Amino acid sequence: MSKKNKKQKQEKKQTSKELIQEQQHQYNDVVNDGNLLKFGGHLEVFRRMLFHIIAVAGAIAMIVFCFKETTWEVLLAPSEWNFCTYRWIETVMQYVGVDFRFEEFYVNLIATDLSSQFMTHITTAVYLGLLGASPYILYELFRFISPALYDNERRYSVQVAGIIYGLFLLGVLMTYFVLFPISFRFLGTYSVSAKVVSNITLDSYITTFVSLTLVMGVVFQLPVIAFFLGKLGVVTSDMLARYRKHSFIIIMLVAAIITPPDLMTLILVTIPLYLLYEVSIRVVGWVDSSNSQMEDMG
Repeated sequence: MSKKNKKQKQEKKQTSKELIQEQQHQYNDVVNDGNLLKFGGHLEVFRRMLFHIIAVAGAIAMIVFCFKETTWEVLLAPSEWNFCTYRWIETVMQYVGVDFRFEEFYVNLIATDLSSQFMTHITTAVYLGLLGASPYILYELFRFISPALYDNERRYSVQVAGIIYGLFLLGVLMTYFVLFPISFRFLGTYSVSAKVVSNITLDSYITTFVSLTLVMGVVFQLPVIAFFLGKLGVVTSDMLARYRKHSFIIIMLVAAIITPPDLMTLILVTIPLYLLYEVSIRVVGWVDSSNSQMEDMG
């Protein structure tokens, strides 16, 4: 081994020792802190955190509830035949030289119960309030657990929380602009006979929209899940790369389950999910290299 490599290895070991010493000092400071909260104090902090979260989410829900026209114009836009996604697809097809146009369609949305529109309005406002308050919810959760974390763990937690929220938002946008409008178009216009007329209830519309949003928000956490599995040593980048073809088939099956039996929708959902899998391989590869460096320093 060259003198340069020996010097680099010694520097890494020194850095590792300094980090361990710093964490030990922080731990001792926490243990020796006379102001350390007892169990009842933690419950009080947790109660205040829940109160703040409910207050912020409730305020956003009230704003959403009051701006009824704008809210429902946005929510019902994917049910229209001239939704922006269809126009984008037509533009792309024309750009590649294919004269493709979506046929116009109309699906009636109805309310079957006396109070169904009012109750759906309330539940939708609550859901959008929680969605809008989600950055603040993450912030409050981080404030609650941060006293128990080291400085480097706090920085690490902020990054992970930001990535989780960003991926969840991508899943929501994917649902709103791609998955839900195409699913609604297929299922809403599907007919077994001309004698059967489809009238979709507002409750069914919102329930399907919320369900798909939550499913895609969770599915888009694939890189984060891969990161933690890599940290635990359950998977490696070589393993994920070796089973790339098998994973592609599994991704297609998952996409087929959460989408209507339509080839275009299947392709539009499969592509971003597979790209997330490729990102996961890169993420686990970074974890593998980090673990190797820690072993060398040890």
